[in-house]
Amino acid sequence: MTAPVIGVIGGSGLYDLEGLEGREEIRLDTPFGPPSDAFIAGTYLGVRLLFLPRHGRGHRLMPSELPFRANIWGMRKLGATHVISASAVGSMREDIHPGDVVVVDQFFDRTRDRPATFFGKGLVGHVGFADPVCPVLAGALYDGAVAAGGVRVHRGGTYICIEGPQFSTRAESRIFRQWGVDVIGMTNLPEARLAREAELCYATMALVTDYDCWHEEEEDVTVEAVIAVLMKNVAAAKRIIAETVPRVPGRRDCACPTALKNAVMTQRHLIPFETRRDLALFLDPYLGGQ
Repeated sequence: MTAPVIGVIGGSGLYDLEGLEGREEIRLDTPFGPPSDAFIAGTYLGVRLLFLPRHGRGHRLMPSELPFRANIWGMRKLGATHVISASAVGSMREDIHPGDVVVVDQFFDRTRDRPATFFGKGLVGHVGFADPVCPVLAGALYDGAVAAGGVRVHRGGTYICIEGPQFSTRAESRIFRQWGVDVIGMTNLPEARLAREAELCYATMALVTDYDCWHEEEEDVTVEAVIAVLMKNVAAAKRIIAETVPRVPGRRDCACPTALKNAVMTQRHLIPFETRRDLALFLDPYLGGQ
């Protein structure tokens, strides 16, 4: 059986991952510019693992500045088959408390002006995104979180992604709750969309830090309040990753690895050379080499 190669994208507070054997830093040039930072590669519990701090080490990049395409292209280039996203979020539900973990299964996009696809520049493609999270990887992540212990884990939920960097207004927070979302964050879109286009299995470990600003009995979200919970969440995230990695199957029986099979709409002879070259990593299995 083929072994998985697992990518981990670390969110706020998770800028490194200890325990990698044969650790090396890999810097890439991509058709979409430089990734957030160097990839940290090595063997983790017997599995090839690639770690990338989403905001860069030292937290240098705002959500709107993140090079999402470069990050996902880099993961695929380095051989990743699966990507686990660790992300700090606010809770939009009374029964999801700071310190809890949510393994989300849906997204709602409220971002703007973020490149959300690898397609364009003369090439049109459409991938299915009705179920934006890989069910197999999400299942492994949930089981890993339960096995890790020390936190309450919720399976399933909708993550609403806002542009940021400001937190929500009180009116926005109340309306989002009426829409039935479960957690709120700033980074998982277009990341999840691009992972689907790159035929990567993708799942999110949403680490709850606050109640946004809707809860009448709790303080409104602040950076200070988030950081106070964040450090505990980071420790939990590392335990969960350690429990999840051995549970990820090498065989991919989900739909993720064939997401592009019937996606390209543009007639082959009309695809510009530069565009075809930039996306050869994804499209050569379907279009053939140049």
